[in-house]
Amino acid sequence: MTKAAQSVYYFGFYLLLLGLILIISPNTLLTLFQFEPTSEVWIRIVGVLVLDLGLYYVIVGPKASDLFLKVASYNRFMAAGFFVLFVMLGLAKPQLILFGVIDLLGGLWTMMALRKG
Repeated sequence: MTKAAQSVYYFGFYLLLLGLILIISPNTLLTLFQFEPTSEVWIRIVGVLVLDLGLYYVIVGPKASDLFLKVASYNRFMAAGFFVLFVMLGLAKPQLILFGVIDLLGGLWTMMALRKG
């Protein structure tokens, strides 16, 4: 497995964990990051989507093409950008940017590994 593929593979485990927390006990995470607790299902739906993406990264990542790895990086950069935008527009608390930083760092890790070959 290439270093770039490893970065996506390992990032997938972060997504799996985050997805499971959002599905099973979302208010634990929300409270930890000083977001309002919720009883609405939307946060669990997000958890399912994050879990799905994590499975995809863990299963496909090790054998992924450079194109997949680049797109995975771009998607993580885009997520970080949207999180910053949401905060700037007053739609979310600044703590959301912490999740964006994780996405940004993961994307940078993959891109740097791709450049090194």
